Amino acid sequence: MSQTKNFNLPDLGEGLPDATIVEWFVKEGDVIKLDEPLVSMETAKAVVEVPSPFSGTVLKLSGAAGDIITTGAVLASFALDPNLPQRADGQDTGHSHGHAAPAAAAAPTPPPLPTAAAPVAAEEAKPAAAERDDAGTVVGAMQSSNAVHAEQALAVGGVKAVPAVRATARKLGVDLSRVRATGADGAVTMADVKQAAADGRAKIGAAPAAVAAPAAAAPAPAQVAAPVQSDARTPLSAAGKPMRTQPPGVVAKGQPEPLKGVRRNMARVMADAHSKVVPTTLNDDADIHAWLPGNDVTARLVRSIVVAAQKVPAMNAWFDGEALTRTLHAQVDIGIAVDTDDGLFVPALRNADMLDARGIREGVNRLREQVEARSIAASELSGYTISLSNFGMFAGRYATPVVVPPCVAIVGAGRARHQMTPVMGGVEAHKVIPLSVTFDHRAATGGEAARFLRAMMDDLALAS
Repeated sequence: MSQTKNFNLPDLGEGLPDATIVEWFVKEGDVIKLDEPLVSMETAKAVVEVPSPFSGTVLKLSGAAGDIITTGAVLASFALDPNLPQRADGQDTGHSHGHAAPAAAAAPTPPPLPTAAAPVAAEEAKPAAAERDDAGTVVGAMQSSNAVHAEQALAVGGVKAVPAVRATARKLGVDLSRVRATGADGAVTMADVKQAAADGRAKIGAAPAAVAAPAAAAPAPAQVAAPVQSDARTPLSAAGKPMRTQPPGVVAKGQPEPLKGVRRNMARVMADAHSKVVPTTLNDDADIHAWLPGNDVTARLVRSIVVAAQKVPAMNAWFDGEALTRTLHAQVDIGIAVDTDDGLFVPALRNADMLDARGIREGVNRLREQVEARSIAASELSGYTISLSNFGMFAGRYATPVVVPPCVAIVGAGRARHQMTPVMGGVEAHKVIPLSVTFDHRAATGGEAARFLRAMMDDLALAS
């Protein structure tokens, strides 16, 4: 009789409590070999392809696409095949994104109850074009035994695409089999999916254009056309009572829906920050009337933060509220808030104090492109010493941005505007940028925060 093994969902990030199933690559009853792709899971920062830890027959899959699985809970059950290769007990499985830890064998207990997660050997963040990695897990590459393999587009249902592209297609309601592939070896790229979503030609469930055309050409019988008016959207039923005019789609509207992936993690991080930090915010306007043409707003904001951090090191620091210790940093690594439909990402612009305006712009563009493609390495989503939210590119003057521990401060830049400014002999219209600096008052004084803000304003006032 073959041996039965359960596979518990490992920690796919730095202590993340759960992950969402994006797509199974097998079904119950299939035979799978060791290290073949089993499932893609969406974590807080990326989509991670999880390989099979066993060779054998898939007995049970715990959940469907879209279900949230708790770290440590049973993900799948297998009947091991003694004629196929198996991983030796204690051998590195390569399922973890975090730091190396002793591998624990999954308990063969049949019931799908949450068990202790099996920490596994650390994997380096992979720069794959797929959103595989989670904060602290594998990004774009997956370690099996002692070898690291580059991520490749996986052919499922005759369509080649990396997990990140498949996840995006699912969210946008795009049928991958109807998307024109432009990637290498016929793989569907992220750009292909977004173009298909914009065109609306590859929508899931939509009738092919070739079939729709003849139908449109045929004259509709009079008796069929009559009911059209009764199908119009209305908030009331025939009895005059409120009603739902159509069933909810993939995205629930007007009813609760579970937060998943990035947005789910954002909710946890913000709640944790709110419970731990003692925030205080200072606001003022930076006069940029003297700016010469060609100044890059983001580059100037980053430079002003660097200058202010060097003058007031207390704001470029980490604070441990439990140990009551403070770490001042010589380098300035700025977390750049990037807004996406999936939620908030904060990649780090490393060594901003060593970059000129061009280097800052190139670095910010690179980070935003990697976030957009969900290919950013996990190592670039943490470890910043201070952060910047340039929300003014959308709207708003002042804000109370959230300080996320262990950082001590965050800078918010509002929408630039012109205002009347008193000068010698009268008034002039000067362009200003509203600034908001929120700091953890446990770690920095009001005077330090005010001097930091003043230093930013003085640097921004320079012509170039």
